Amino acid sequence: MDWKHQATMTTYAIGDIQGCARSLDTLLETISFNDSRDHLWLTGDLVNRGPDSLAVLRRLIELDGNITMVLGNHDLHLLAAAANVRKLTPEDTLQEILDAPDAPQLINWLRHKPLLYYDVGRDLALVHAGLPPAWSLQEAQIHASEIGELLASSSWEKSLGTMYGDKPDLWSNSLDGEERHRYSINAFTRIRFCDSQGRLNFVNKGPPGSQPATLKPWYDFPRPGGYKTHIVFGHWASLGLTLQPGYTCLDSGCVWGRQLTAVPLDPPGEPISIPCTDSCP
Repeated sequence: MDWKHQATMTTYAIGDIQGCARSLDTLLETISFNDSRDHLWLTGDLVNRGPDSLAVLRRLIELDGNITMVLGNHDLHLLAAAANVRKLTPEDTLQEILDAPDAPQLINWLRHKPLLYYDVGRDLALVHAGLPPAWSLQEAQIHASEIGELLASSSWEKSLGTMYGDKPDLWSNSLDGEERHRYSINAFTRIRFCDSQGRLNFVNKGPPGSQPATLKPWYDFPRPGGYKTHIVFGHWASLGLTLQPGYTCLDSGCVWGRQLTAVPLDPPGEPISIPCTDSCP
């Protein structure tokens, strides 16, 4: 297909950008993105580790009417730093955002984005990392809405102060308050492998096949109620670009010097990847 001569509206899904502003612009140019016609789905982790997270946020705010996106763990880390509940580490590249004159606008824009988006007409779901085996799609929507309400509230800073930690790692309907919220955030933004009980594992981050035999990828578990929704996600750079009947992983490791990828969702098409053009680790 000749991407330079498309005349119809296209919805593209793009994987983790992570501050790679030049690569984002190169990819948009490669697909001849038209902001009067086309739409973007973004898997989250817009910022951090890459060289120009500030430029990424400013570019995407300009395109806000063309964007459907979800928050990733690095985006939440930025919000926590802005709320003064988490200090930046030497590996973080977020200080430029916090020091920017338009930081309040950027943070406000980001904290009003969801953790899960579901397109009922296309039966497509967008999430940063995945969905835990314990949840139906309807339950996932409820839990995402709970976190969204917290982030949009006037007490959002306080709510982010309790999101860090690996426990609880097993879902129970009895979870309440901070533990319930922490589990939900971890499930949406950090999940990769689970054990036979559905317990979240945060230690193993390699590709499928590298994990202990007691673990398997979240997407290999039976779905409660057998829902068939196609799930679009990122987060898992070692899994890389993966297109399967029930899911699409779009993290092709741009921030690690690999590629940034767009996949046409509607109308469907082949992936378009460009080499990282930023100075990344």
